[in-house]
Amino acid sequence: MAKGVLALEDGRIFKGEGFGIEGVQTGEAVFNTSMTGYQEIFTDPSYFGQLMVTTNPHIGNYGVNVNEMESTSIKIKGLICKNFSYNYSRVDAQGSLEDFFNTHNLFAISDIDTRALVGYIRDNGAMNAVISTDVNDIESLKKQLLQIPQMEGLELASKVSTKQPYFYGDKNARYKIAALDIGIKKNILRNSLVIFYFLIIFFFFVSPLKQRENILRGQMRKQKRRNKMYLHIPFFPLL
Repeated sequence: MAKGVLALEDGRIFKGEGFGIEGVQTGEAVFNTSMTGYQEIFTDPSYFGQLMVTTNPHIGNYGVNVNEMESTSIKIKGLICKNFSYNYSRVDAQGSLEDFFNTHNLFAISDIDTRALVGYIRDNGAMNAVISTDVNDIESLKKQLLQIPQMEGLELASKVSTKQPYFYGDKNARYKIAALDIGIKKNILRNSLVIFYFLIIFFFFVSPLKQRENILRGQMRKQKRRNKMYLHIPFFPLL
C-alpha cells in the first residue's frame, strides 16, 4: 500500500495511505455525515468534481450493488476516509468497493484523521484540496492547488446532464410531465413514480430549444388521440 497525503489550499497537511490507483487528484474538499449509503453518495451528481470526506469511519464493508447508484457512474473526483474495507459482507452485494473504484479509475486515500479534517473544514469552510501518493514533493502539490478554479460559479450542469432525451415510467400513465435532467438522482425518479405515477421526459441541458419543443408537441398529439391528460410543465428542472 502506497503512502498518501492530503493538502488543503490553506497549507494544512493530512497524511494517510493511498489505495486503488496511484496518482494525484484535485477538487473541492467536502464532507458527508451519512452513516450508510456510500455508493449513493459517490454516484450523486451534486458532488461532481469534489473530493468526498466521509465521517462514517468504515467504508466498503457492505460492497456495492448496481441498484444503489444515483447516476450511471461515479461523480466524485476522489475519496478521503478513515478505514477502508477490502472485504465486504452482504447477501446482495455484487462486488467490492475496491473493484468498483478501480473500474471507474477513482483515486482514494484512507487512514486520514477524518474527525480532525471534518472539524477543520466545518470551521474554515469548504476549500480546494489535492490528494496524492507522491508524498515527497509537497511543494509541487501546493503549486497544483493554485491552478484549480474555485467551485463557486463553475458551470457544471452540462457535465452531469443526460446526452439524449429519454423516458422513465409508464408510457400509458394518465399524467405526464416534461422536465430537464441537469443532474437528477435516480432515487428521485423512483420515488416520484411511486407517489405521482408520471411518465417523465428529460432533455439534455444544452439541447436545442426546437428539439425539446418538437418532442413535447409529439407527445401532446399522442395524448390527444388517447384522450388522456398531459401535464405540460416544459423544462422543469429536477435536481
